[in-house]
Amino acid sequence: MDQYLEQFIREAREVSKKAYVPYSKFQVGCVVVSESGKRYSGCNVENLSFGLTVCAERAAVFKGVSVEGSSFKIARVIIFTPTPGPITPCGACRQVLYEFGEDFDIICTCNSGEAIKMNIQELLPSAPDIEIK
Repeated sequence: MDQYLEQFIREAREVSKKAYVPYSKFQVGCVVVSESGKRYSGCNVENLSFGLTVCAERAAVFKGVSVEGSSFKIARVIIFTPTPGPITPCGACRQVLYEFGEDFDIICTCNSGEAIKMNIQELLPSAPDIEIK
């Protein structure tokens, strides 16, 4: 584990405590590190209309974009879930993460301290490579 990873894991755990989860009670926290070296944290925010719920990963990415604009690129993602084992991001989050970087690691950790590390390419194989003009 590198010198900053423990700190990022603590930050993801801490931000998970701020999640608005009156329905699922499932608090997720995420820290996204951009290529510029800045960190952005996010937690999940639920809504009674479940389709309007925003996951922690997307909240962190959107925060990064709102600060850095279109130059925002992901260097690393750290996710904390309150589970016995690590859980990887949902499909929607995988697609949003891929939009902002095609080669970075995602570290998923949990209550037990167990962690898994995967590259975005492993989580979203055969991602669409479409250039829209």
